[in-house]
Amino acid sequence: MKKLLIAVVVVVLLVALVGAQVAGSYNRLVQLDESISGQWAQVENQLQRRYDLIPNLVEVVKGYAAHEREVFEAIAEARARLAGAQTGSVEDRVAASNELEGALSRLLMIVENYPDLKADTQFTALFDELTGTENRIATERMRYNDSVRSFNETIRQFPMLFFARMFGFATRAYFEISPGAATAPEVRF
Repeated sequence: MKKLLIAVVVVVLLVALVGAQVAGSYNRLVQLDESISGQWAQVENQLQRRYDLIPNLVEVVKGYAAHEREVFEAIAEARARLAGAQTGSVEDRVAASNELEGALSRLLMIVENYPDLKADTQFTALFDELTGTENRIATERMRYNDSVRSFNETIRQFPMLFFARMFGFATRAYFEISPGAATAPEVRF
């Protein structure tokens, strides 16, 4: 009778220990997953800030560079695609953001060809805001990617890999730049 009681206690303790391990692993995965979602919200916050600043910047530049219609149209199209990607996947938002970033870099190349524009206080204030926003976006992208790296590492390590599969957690995508982003845009007059 005593042996049976000891065996039952050992089994109960083992079940409790395994249950605690499973619960702890699940909670850790949820915490990491929520961290990624929170970081992505910060990226979107900064992308929205950029999205809101662009029309003002474009209007100021238009006054100086009226013949640069194609750049303004590209920015408007990219901005519209970014707005359309609001409800899409992270990958869709990243692609739309990268497209807008490329259009903005072409706009900034135009600015280099208009020295008077750089002296305009309205343009300078908007440009400073956009520059600050771009820096914030870069910081939030880095933080998002750090969260994704931590999550992906965790769910690929033993024994967490079994719990991740059991609870349906999968690796998350990094926020990567578009392939052509490393090449500076070329503007010709």
